Amino acid sequence: MALARPTLAAIRYGYGLRPGQDSPSDADGLMTQLAKGIAAKDRFPREGIVGRRETATRVISLRAAESKAAREGKPNESIRKETQREAQRIYRLDAMSRLAQAVHSPFGFYERLGSFWMDHFSTSALKSLPMRMIVPLYETEAIRPRMAGSFADLLKAAILHPAMLIYLDQDQSVGPDSRVAQESGRGLNENLGRELLELHTLGAGSGYTQEDVRAAALILTGLTVDNRALEMVYRPRRAQGGAITLLGREYQDDEAGSQDHMRMLEDLAADPRTAAHICRKLAAHFISDEPPADMTEVMVASWKASNGNLGEVYRAMLEHPLAWENPGQKIKQPFEFIVSGFRALNLPDDNMAALLADMEGDDDDVGPVGKAMQMAGTAKSAEQRRKRAGQANALTLGALQKMGQPIWQPPSPAGIPDKSDAWLTPGQLSERIDWSRRAARLLGQKLEPADFLQVALADAATPETRKIISQAPSKLHGLTMVLASPEFNRR
Repeated sequence: MALARPTLAAIRYGYGLRPGQDSPSDADGLMTQLAKGIAAKDRFPREGIVGRRETATRVISLRAAESKAAREGKPNESIRKETQREAQRIYRLDAMSRLAQAVHSPFGFYERLGSFWMDHFSTSALKSLPMRMIVPLYETEAIRPRMAGSFADLLKAAILHPAMLIYLDQDQSVGPDSRVAQESGRGLNENLGRELLELHTLGAGSGYTQEDVRAAALILTGLTVDNRALEMVYRPRRAQGGAITLLGREYQDDEAGSQDHMRMLEDLAADPRTAAHICRKLAAHFISDEPPADMTEVMVASWKASNGNLGEVYRAMLEHPLAWENPGQKIKQPFEFIVSGFRALNLPDDNMAALLADMEGDDDDVGPVGKAMQMAGTAKSAEQRRKRAGQANALTLGALQKMGQPIWQPPSPAGIPDKSDAWLTPGQLSERIDWSRRAARLLGQKLEPADFLQVALADAATPETRKIISQAPSKLHGLTMVLASPEFNRR
């Protein structure tokens, strides 16, 4: 089924159609979205990059002081609980801000690429309490500004950010022959070296060996995190000295060891296997689980001709004829599904903040859930505030948790599953139908099913789905079936 290009662009390369927002119809329009998105200011971290660094280092310092006091037999439970509450509150604010940005942004291709690269360079807010504040910072300062430039620059920014070093335990790794190892008995941690080769650059099955994994880990020794400044630092006392051979190339600490890791990252970024791995992964994410070989070949050729310029790689994908054919090959991940649902429902911008107010039981700023309850004649009470909070959470962060994609919490360094069969399960479909019913009841009171179908899917709606919606026994059932339809859940 052929679709109008603006429809396909919004669904395949963005987060779906939204009333009042125009969709591009070609590669130039999508690349313009990317450029404008990079130039705009992200909504998270809530206090900005500088403010977040100040907040995070303050909380980290308080936690460190409390831990030291506890070891000395003088624990301060109130400090520990307060920092836990603050970190969780900050995480929730940031997660809702990220959700709101995806819902309301007119730069859908930029938003989708932000999710793609955060998944490629996965880190988790669950690693530790400070990571709840650091991971949003990582996305805004390391990933998003570099998504249209050199892959080498993106790779270095991602791998050397404190979030990645903490997540993969690089801050615990020391060279086996280093001075710190001799004094402390600590040793090498291969986590970052392994994921660097397997996930971030060459790809699994590309011919590297366990010896290469160890070599990459050895070259990375010396890198750790300064928690006071929340920055990556190089500590020579932790580094493995001497020559190290990786993939047949020797890395010698000819500059006191402080540049070996940079040269390694640049070499890995330039490796043809990296180009093949990344290009196929991009096409598999946007086009189909098994992307057309001729499309990935064109993308790899563009990578080589531009020395890994990601903007040129995206353009090669978008200008390929198959980029605009055969819609519906991918199943939306839960985040995409919920964002596209809110977009179709045309949730006002201020209502996302009000949903957070509902979640926190704030009667001073009643959101869409609270308004729905008021319309139903529900009296205010502590019990109703709790109910309102539960409903708001069930529409947003709680729904993502139940569907298997909580924000900034991938299940492993490999990220969120991107294959259709991961999301085509009875449990997943049941959760989506429940969400669709809840969203329709609370947010779709003024909509008619036939009109909503046109807004949500335009010409992507099949005659079969149009017939089903027209025969719906009630308005709520019709609205629910639009969101639960096969076309709405595919892209």
